[in-house]
Parts: sequence; C-alpha cells; structure tokens
Amino acid sequence: MSNTFQFQEWINSHSERTESALERLLDSAQTTPHRLHEAMRYAAQGGGKRIRPLLVYAAGELSNDGKAEAVSLDAAAVAIECIHAYSLVHDDLPCMDDDDLRRGRPTVHKAFDEATALLVGDALQTRAFEILAAANCDAQVRLKMISALAAASGSRGMAGGQAIDLESVGKKLDLPGLKQMHAMKTGALLSCAVELGGIAAQLNQTQLAHLEAYSKALGLAFQIVDDVLDATADSQTLGKTAGKDAAANKPTYVTLMGLDYAQKQAKELQEVAIASLDSFGAQAQALKDLALLVVNRGK
Repeated sequence: MSNTFQFQEWINSHSERTESALERLLDSAQTTPHRLHEAMRYAAQGGGKRIRPLLVYAAGELSNDGKAEAVSLDAAAVAIECIHAYSLVHDDLPCMDDDDLRRGRPTVHKAFDEATALLVGDALQTRAFEILAAANCDAQVRLKMISALAAASGSRGMAGGQAIDLESVGKKLDLPGLKQMHAMKTGALLSCAVELGGIAAQLNQTQLAHLEAYSKALGLAFQIVDDVLDATADSQTLGKTAGKDAAANKPTYVTLMGLDYAQKQAKELQEVAIASLDSFGAQAQALKDLALLVVNRGK
C-alpha cells in the first residue's frame, strides 16, 4: 500500500465485496425450506460493521507476492460472518441474553420465531464450513482454514466463552478470569478472522505470530470497548438494547475496574496491536486503521 492509502475508500470497497460474497454464497430464500433460508439471510445480511470479514481481507493483503487468491478470501470472509451471525442469533434467544433488538431490527426469534432462530444458528454454522470446504484454492489452505475456524468457534473458543459468561452472571470474576472469558467469547473469532487472511496469503510462521499478537490485543480491546459502550451509549446508537450487562448483573471491565481504567486499557491494547504490525510496513495499513476503528467506536 502507498502513503496515499485511503481507509474509508478501502472500507467501502471491501464492505461491498463482503455483501456481494454473502449474496452469492448464501442459499436463496427461494430454496427449500424457504422460511429457514429467508431467516438465514435476515440474520447474515442484516447490516453490522462487518469487522471480521474486513480483518480477513486486510490480513490477506499481506501476501508475500500480493496474490492471495480472491476466492479463498471471499470464502473465509463469508464463513466467519456466518459463524458470527449464528452466534448473535443464539445469543439473543430467551434462554441466553433474551434480547429483542439487533442491528436496529427485531432479533430473528422476534421477526420469525424461536424454533426458526435456533435452526438459523445451526444452519449458518454448518454453511460456514461448507463454504470453506468448497473454496477453490489449495487443499492445504482449505484444511488450515477449516481447522482454524472450528477451533475458534467451539468449546475452547467462542462457545466456551459464552458458557463462562452465562456461568458468571451474578458472580464476581477477577481480572484474569474476565480476560480469559473475553479472549474466548469475542477475541477468538476476531483472531481467527486475521488468521484466516494470513492463511489465505500463505504467510510464514513468523509473520503469522506477528498477526497473532495483533489479533489478541485487538480482540480484547474490542470487548472492552463493547463493555464501555454498553454502559455509556443508548440503544439507538448501539443498534441493540443498551445497559443489558448491568441489568443482568454480568461482570464487565467497567463494573470490575471502572470506566476510566477500561477506556485506558482499550487505548493501550490498540497501541500494542498496531506495534505488532511494524514488520509488515505499509502493507498493514488497513489492519492498523481497523484497530483505530475498533477502539474509537462510538466517539
């Protein structure tokens, strides 16, 4: 990338690329069963920041020869967005966080029904791996991407973090425990997005290690900012119900350490993430700007 890199133009073009890939790789609402596929599209195409696909594309631009295969990046971007969408659908269910609003619209179980919402999550999860398995790229690249996404999504990643979150309602976690929960619940999938882009770009182990340091810091910063926004922003700004964590007596960075500490910690993690990319030079500008975007949300 040159010194004239325009981040907003990059965001716009890659957001459009994400939407186009989602449209292409998700089953049509005319496919049987119609209602399920309609609801899957409602969940996955209902807006949002698309941070995870953008991280896939940004990391993919670090390719040593600049030729990370577009099809593998599109597959990875859609796959991880399907996993993210499924997690939100299930998270909003009455048996979990019980929310009526997501991305400024009724949640899937409100727009359709609870049984359909449950099946939407199931189907989006399996569709993610189907998309990766069918990606037109080197077989080893496909296998590595499938393995990475499975690990980040399961009991030692996102689902496990959600389990800890549910078990912690009304309890007081210490700071290491809170960090572990966030690293699994939110950080694992964000880290995986960066890793998928690096895999598609066929980076070496040293380069992947630098990306891992970046993504771990970014993942924790992302969740801390979420905690701050839940405590300070309104529902219209968030696109979901504000103050849910406090109302549910959930441990957060704000309740555990205070608002000032949380904001300072997010800023420090942003600096760690950006510094981790120094070896990539200008090629990593999109990743650096995404770190700024994550921490400055709501400002």
